[in-house]
Amino acid sequence: MFGSKRGVIAAGALLAGAALLLAGCSSSTSLSGGSTSSSAKTTVTVGSAAFPENVVLGNIYGQALAANGFTVKYHLGIGQRAAYIPALEKGEVNLIPEYSGSILDFLSKTATANTPSDVKAALDKALPKGLTALTPSSAADSDSINVTPAFAAKYNLTSLADLKNVPNLSLAANPEFQTRPDGIKGLESVYGLTGISFQSINDSGGPATLKALLDGTVDSADIYSTTPSILASKLVTLTDPKSLFASQQVVPIVSTSKVSAKLTAVLNKVSAALTTKDLLEFNAETSDATNPVNPVVVAQNWLKKVNLF
Repeated sequence: MFGSKRGVIAAGALLAGAALLLAGCSSSTSLSGGSTSSSAKTTVTVGSAAFPENVVLGNIYGQALAANGFTVKYHLGIGQRAAYIPALEKGEVNLIPEYSGSILDFLSKTATANTPSDVKAALDKALPKGLTALTPSSAADSDSINVTPAFAAKYNLTSLADLKNVPNLSLAANPEFQTRPDGIKGLESVYGLTGISFQSINDSGGPATLKALLDGTVDSADIYSTTPSILASKLVTLTDPKSLFASQQVVPIVSTSKVSAKLTAVLNKVSAALTTKDLLEFNAETSDATNPVNPVVVAQNWLKKVNLF
């Protein structure tokens, strides 16, 4: 398993979205949308990490449960895994939306799984007793190589494998990408690329990386797959058919004591409907400089759009 990037995003997003997170968090509140008077219904406390995307996901899973008769409480914006994994183990929270490869990397320093199925199998084994990983979503937040639409059209690019057709390929990414096993070395060994010109830009796929891509300084760039600029600039994200980057699918981690057929069915319906494009849109809405949308509202709107609310 190669280095996780969720911690990098979380740190930056925590600073950028502090006010937004306060608006999206609550410690003990039931949502409307379903019966909360049920003595027989399970009470579930939903938590999240401390960055807007994960807060939105916590609200989505929680609101879906509430709409199906569960009593839902919230403890969102907890912080890093070192804080919320113990909270899960103690039963202080019962559900956290996670990212499969990153949580595996946190739990097992020797993990080497990369493909979605291998990561899920390894995660099932690595989870502490009393915790269960449900079915992962296709939505993922991971490293991704992006190009402009014009460049994709010029070389008929849809996947990383197609980059073999690009002469003198240049690529921008964080400095460590040059030596990471799933960076330049991986593109060479897994996809057979050669002669890559590397441009080190230390902003985690942020504005400087985007500028270099858009102005033609580089041909391609590593930008995290749910960065709003991908949508805003209509970038083409190249697929990764050989799983160079470890799978980072959204996956609910749940207290085993709370797992039931009904809870599993509700959460699996949510996960099945989520896409990476949805995550991109969540981030665009919550990070809008002029009119940021509260994560609670973002969640409600999405659930209505996919007919789950």
